Amino acid sequence: MQLFPKTTTFTLFCAFLTLIHAYDVVREYSGVSFFDEWDFFGSWDNLTLGDVYWLDKSDAFSQGLAYVNSVGNAIIKVDNMHSVQSPQKRNSVRITTKDSYAVGSLWIFDLVHIPYGCSVWPAVWSLGGSTWPEGGEIDIMEAINLMPSNQMALHTTSGCFHNYTPPNQLGATLVTDCSTAAGCTVGELQPNSYGSGFAAMGGGVFATQFDVAGIFTWFWSRPNIPSSVTQSNSTSGIDISQWGPPSASYLAAGQCNITEFFTPQQLILDITLCGNWAGLPEVYFPSCGNRGPTGICYNDNVVGDGSNYNDAYFEIPYVRAYTTGGVAPTPTATPFEIVSKVDISTYPGYGSVTIPLSAVTATNTKLQPSQMFFPGNGASQRISWLQIGVGWWMTSIGVIILIELL
Repeated sequence: MQLFPKTTTFTLFCAFLTLIHAYDVVREYSGVSFFDEWDFFGSWDNLTLGDVYWLDKSDAFSQGLAYVNSVGNAIIKVDNMHSVQSPQKRNSVRITTKDSYAVGSLWIFDLVHIPYGCSVWPAVWSLGGSTWPEGGEIDIMEAINLMPSNQMALHTTSGCFHNYTPPNQLGATLVTDCSTAAGCTVGELQPNSYGSGFAAMGGGVFATQFDVAGIFTWFWSRPNIPSSVTQSNSTSGIDISQWGPPSASYLAAGQCNITEFFTPQQLILDITLCGNWAGLPEVYFPSCGNRGPTGICYNDNVVGDGSNYNDAYFEIPYVRAYTTGGVAPTPTATPFEIVSKVDISTYPGYGSVTIPLSAVTATNTKLQPSQMFFPGNGASQRISWLQIGVGWWMTSIGVIILIELL
């Protein structure tokens, strides 16, 4: 018996294929309410030993280091207005989402500007709990000094690797063991993912898929952002099937059991200075040694009137978090030839030490887990089981439709 006319069957099948690639938005951080669902760190940089003090919320707003600008974009920045004398630290900002996002999540960061310059170390990342590296860390955007492009990484306890680089990964695998100090790192080879080039192009978008099949990060410069992203809004779902190959593709199969090494993640944005990556002499001096008379990161940058930090700020139209109750696709798009590929081999810093292995416990981090969206408390769990039931039902319908097509 034919359940549907052939044309209707084909339409339903196409809709089903689209459905299983779709994510539903669960939180947007944007506009005047951007900062409402973030915690401010309120402590010195006790993890990467940078020369900053991350202000609490009231001080960050009163000192003009966190605000929403006239076009509705959130700003977090390094203090560029006050003089710092040795051995003082310079004020900055680190913010962490109140919510945690479980496996099955997708995060999109629209950034107009990323902090850059000698001594500057910005990061967009996630952390699974207050004790590092238990619970895992995902570095989505992280760079230092005058690096020409972004570096991505995973940090875990022993047993997670990136030994196999999928053929469609656009970035270059630099370190394969995720439990090393640098993590398993991938260098971005596409142009304009950081620094003045990023700013000149009007910024861009970073997206990370956090899934049982793996962890995948995409970068698009402003002119190349997919239509599914540019046409999305604060309430619409999103289809990632046409996103193309990712910059970093950390496959789970045979390399890293995602649910074993990663707990629900809180999203973090921060800016530190110098520290044990940007300030390492072997990393800092080759590109920034002529920045001042001493050739030392702290002395020649942090100390002084701060005018050299005019570019040390994030400008953020929005951050969106999504989840899916269905089957999430593993990126399989064919890689494309990168025009003007970034030569990361000539620049110091890629794949270098970023976090000391001794820094296992960070105090006063304000990174206590909150209730997750999916799964979470009892109410969220009931929603999750409902989604599972709907997913099973839609899968059954898909099988029936396939039979009808045949």
